[in-house]
Amino acid sequence: MRSPSSVSVAVVAVATAVFATQVSRATPPLVAQDAVPTFAKDVAPILYRNCVSCHRPGGLGPFSLLDYDSARANVDDVASAVADGYMPPWHADGPREVFSNDRRLTELEKSVIARWAKGGARPGNLKQLPPRPSFATGWELGTPDAVVEMPESFTVPASGTVDYQYFEIPTGFTEDKWVTAIEFMPGAREVVHHVLVYAKVPAPSAPVVNTAGAAPSRPAAAPASRPRPLFENKAEYETPPDPPRQPGDKHPPPRQLGQLIGGTAPGTNAMYMPEGTAIRLRAGTVITFQMHYTAHGHEMSDRTKIGFRFAKAPPREEMRMSAFINGQFTLPAGAKDVPVRTELEPTDTVQIYGLLPHTHLRGTRWKYELRLPDGSTQPVLDIPRYDFNWQTYYFFNKPLTIPPGAKLVSTAWYDNSASNKHNPDATKDVRWGDQTWEEMQYTAFLYTVPSRRSR
Repeated sequence: MRSPSSVSVAVVAVATAVFATQVSRATPPLVAQDAVPTFAKDVAPILYRNCVSCHRPGGLGPFSLLDYDSARANVDDVASAVADGYMPPWHADGPREVFSNDRRLTELEKSVIARWAKGGARPGNLKQLPPRPSFATGWELGTPDAVVEMPESFTVPASGTVDYQYFEIPTGFTEDKWVTAIEFMPGAREVVHHVLVYAKVPAPSAPVVNTAGAAPSRPAAAPASRPRPLFENKAEYETPPDPPRQPGDKHPPPRQLGQLIGGTAPGTNAMYMPEGTAIRLRAGTVITFQMHYTAHGHEMSDRTKIGFRFAKAPPREEMRMSAFINGQFTLPAGAKDVPVRTELEPTDTVQIYGLLPHTHLRGTRWKYELRLPDGSTQPVLDIPRYDFNWQTYYFFNKPLTIPPGAKLVSTAWYDNSASNKHNPDATKDVRWGDQTWEEMQYTAFLYTVPSRRSR
């Protein structure tokens, strides 16, 4: 992924996600449990609330937890992952009420699953199962209102480096659309590292005017001064120039990408906008897919698509998406705990609804802090166990307000030593780069600007 000010931006995983993911979850308190829990009465309600959005046929999970037979066949894996905190995937610390998509199980829920597994994984009366969650075929968000697909398939080779590939698709929208949910559907998930999607409206072509015999034109009026950018790009954080692309590349980046509107990376899924907000797609929008492919040992063909769900009326606030990065770091060979910092400093009050931290295989943890104009500091997000394979968009229950003069500071830590089992090569210094064996310090974020609220 790359800075929005560069030719491209990277995400994620994304992910999923997407394109990253917001999972809506209501967790009513459990009633007193039997000494030995059963699937029908005690375990299925937990799995249906927390797990089956991924663990279902066609989902991201490796097996389904919708029915007893499949859950029983994988009971050891389920119990172990829950006990270790590996599942459901959630890597942040802090109080539970901060994030709307907090996937952590309660201690009671963990106990129920542990006792069920230890007690023989009893089925109970399967006629008393709670209502089975239903999913539209393929799409988590249901049947989309619109689907935009790559215009052609792309063949990912079995090995070698694949440059970012770009595909432009006119939407044909004749009126503005307000997006309340986005979901990505890669054609070959094994080789899709991330997808970012941008939206632009091409400038109209200037009409040809015959000036023969016309009166001399008046001097042009002085151009109006440009408004101050909402976010200042700082040279000390800019990404380095793009390396030369592979010879014969058929899908180079367009001259203009447009506004980032979504993405997915490993672990992400459908993204839902908070109530009262939506992303605007203007009439005539052209969508650009930025595809990051990673060779996976055998040739594969991909044709990714994105599904949109639209609001029936304009929202209270327009949701926007962007990213802030540090592209000027060096991770010394063999260094174990290297911090890399960057900051977001708006010139107008903004409200942050979600953050998606992204590094590659050497990233180990993240921390975000809000530094206010009076010099005080507030903790925002602490991720002591970053996992490249499960990238998460952290959605705030209450948006984070950043006034002018304040800054959101992000710090990521990296392990470039041989003790990092995921490290591609501990003998080399590592800098910013697109490929998975290089590194990034990148945060995608969703935000609104109260002063620009829709009327």
